Order: sequence, then structure tokens, then C-alpha cells
Amino acid sequence: MLQPSRKKDDPPAGATPVTSRAWLMLALATIGFAVNFWAWALLSPLGPRFKDVLELSSFQQSLLVAVPVVVGSLGRIPVGALTDRFGGRVMFPLVSAATIVPVLYLGLSGHSSLAGLLIGGFFLGIGGTAFAVGVPLVSAWFPPERRGLAIGVFGAGMGGTAISALTTVKLVDAGSTSTPFLITAAVLAAYAVAAALLLRDAPGRTVPTEPLARRLAATAKLGITWQASALYAVTFGGYVAFSVYLPTYLKTGYGLTQADAANRMAGFVLLAVAMRPIGGWLSDRIGPVRVLAASLAVVVAGAVAQSFTPALAPVGTLAFLAMAAALGAGSGATFALVALLTPANKVGSVTGMVGAAGGLGGFLPPLLMGSLYGAYESYAIGLALLAVVAAVALGYTVTGVRIAVHGGNRDSRTPRSGHGRGHRTAGTTA
Repeated sequence: MLQPSRKKDDPPAGATPVTSRAWLMLALATIGFAVNFWAWALLSPLGPRFKDVLELSSFQQSLLVAVPVVVGSLGRIPVGALTDRFGGRVMFPLVSAATIVPVLYLGLSGHSSLAGLLIGGFFLGIGGTAFAVGVPLVSAWFPPERRGLAIGVFGAGMGGTAISALTTVKLVDAGSTSTPFLITAAVLAAYAVAAALLLRDAPGRTVPTEPLARRLAATAKLGITWQASALYAVTFGGYVAFSVYLPTYLKTGYGLTQADAANRMAGFVLLAVAMRPIGGWLSDRIGPVRVLAASLAVVVAGAVAQSFTPALAPVGTLAFLAMAAALGAGSGATFALVALLTPANKVGSVTGMVGAAGGLGGFLPPLLMGSLYGAYESYAIGLALLAVVAAVALGYTVTGVRIAVHGGNRDSRTPRSGHGRGHRTAGTTA
């Protein structure tokens, strides 16, 4: 008997269909990630203003910006483990509501002193932990052959930092220092209510029963935890470092105005954000190892080219845009790898540790770039070091990570070819 022909856009034979509710959960999680990241990044655009008003030193200004980043990065470890236990339906509204408190404090009174800013910034780091809530929530709603795209789309919520960069200073100029904080708090409150009413965990979610400390210790023993952490420290860490330091680099190295440098940084951020879901989608098609290898190769080439400080038009601009696209795609591919190799009941814990590595990976490079420029009046060494680190990560990807993927019965070819469909866990990886 003849079988009816399959339309071009039909899912492949054997693929699990994705429900409309899964897409709704993905949309809600992405919005929540963006809103929390918007709050998390509120202090950075106002750093120069606080430096002038409060007469801060350069170190104090750097500390002010760094505190939410460090707390938000390290906080992902326990929050990811708690998400495994209680689910995203509980944790997303909780994290969003908790972030309202430091946002209001900073907007109403905390911005008047360095001590107040540091205290508020410490608790503002809670917003940065939302990433560790969304990945396990989204991953559980989508079948393995669609998780790369889904988590990549969710990861585009990191564009919340761009919202902060583009609006915070303008809102202060149009109103007062409190204005952006009050608006963000209102948006957080609206999202927390919507998430509590609409967000749901996937049916059949595996709930771990072990104590938190034991689960974190077990997570630390998984090979995928350290493999993905190393790669994410380079890909997402590179994105964070450039998004923080690029305006200073362009102003100092090329003499651009602050406004022009900030606009170019926004372009870098938006391209990286747009490429993150594309990196996840490509990982579903051809495998995360290939996407990571290609992304890291582009970063190596871009960093080498930029280390010679070429003219900004066109070589410098092309180098930075290429690195933005590669870092975004590489970030998406890293979490496609996490979704592929991590046991279902440990996705939150692994996400927390990997997310922490990514955030911390973006903390050191700006400090290093500033120190090197102060010593040599050149950024060449810093960019050369980026090329070396990316080259090492590339070598590790095509050797150790590739072997781990094959060892878990997951090769780098598309699931549509019939490979990589098994459900082996990351416990078999090295």
C-alpha cells in the first residue's frame, strides 16, 4: 500500500510533536528572563553618573558594576538546584518578586551613597539567577530534537541587558534617578503575577529527592558540567566582557564619543542575542560540536584581526560583528549540548553551574584589558590572549567534547539523519 507523501515542513518521522502550550511556556520564560536581566543590568549604564555625583574612584565604580554580576552568576548554582526540586512554576515568580525589593530600594534611597548602591547591587544579583530557572523549565517542555532551538530562543532573553543600556540613562534624563527603577519594578511585579497564573511545569517532570548538597556534589561529578562550563566561560563570558567593556575600548582606542560607542555596543549586543537561537537551531540540525567549533574559529580569527587595531571601517567593525555573531551562536550551542547530555532531573543544577561559569568568565577580561592598556597603552595583548583562549577552547571542542558526545551515543550529525536520538544520560561522559 502506498504511503501518503510527507510535506516538506512536516516533522521528521519519529519526532515528538511540540504542543502549543510548550511554545507558550517558552514565550513566558523568555519574557521573564529578559525582564529579570533588565533589572540585573540597571546599575551599569548609570556607573559614570554615580562616579561623578558620589565622587567615586575607578575601582569603586568597577566594584559597583561587578557586584550584581558576581552575585547573579554564583547565585545560579543554588537557584538551579532549587528549580530541579520545586520547578520553574514556583521559582520564576519567586525570583521576579524577590528582585523587586532591591530595585525599589535602589530607586528610592539606595542610590544616594556608595554603601547603599553596593547593598542594593548585592541583592540585585537575584535577577541574574533567572537564567538557571528558565533552562530546565524550557528543556522539560521540548523533545530532544527541538531543545537546541527552544533553549536558544530562551537565551535571547539576555537582550534584557540591551533594554537597560538603551533606556536607563534616557529615563533618568527625562525624569529622575528613581524613574528607571520604578518602571522596572512595575514590570517585574506584572510579570511575577502573570507567571504565577500562567506558568506550568512540563507533565511528568522528574523531581529529585536527594538533599541539595548531595545533588550539587553529584552534579559536580558529571563530565558535561565541566565541559559546558569551560565553553560557556569563553562564549557567554566573551559576550558579557564585550558588552561591558566595548564602549570604553571604542572611546579609548578609536576616539569615539560616548554616545557613538554606546550605540555600537548596542549593535554588538543585539547581533549576539539574535544569533543565540540560531546557534541552538543549527545545533539541532548539525550538532552542537560543529556549531561550537565554527563559532570558536570565527572568534579566533576576529580577535587576531582586531589585535592589530585596524581601521574601524570596515575591518574593525567586521571583526567585532563577526565575533558578536559567533559568541551568540556559541552560547546557544553550549546549552544545546547541556540539553543533549544532561539527565533530566539535573538540568537545573548543571545549568546553574554552567551559567555561573559564563557570568564569571565575563568578569575578569574587562579588568585585564584595563590593566594592560594602563601598562602598554594598547589593547593588542588582551585581544591576542582572547585569540589564544578561544583557540584552546576550539581544540578542546573537537577533541574532548566530541569524544564525550560520541561516548554518550550522540554524534554531531543532525537528528534527522537518524543519529543522536538515544536518551543516554550524561553520566556516561568523561
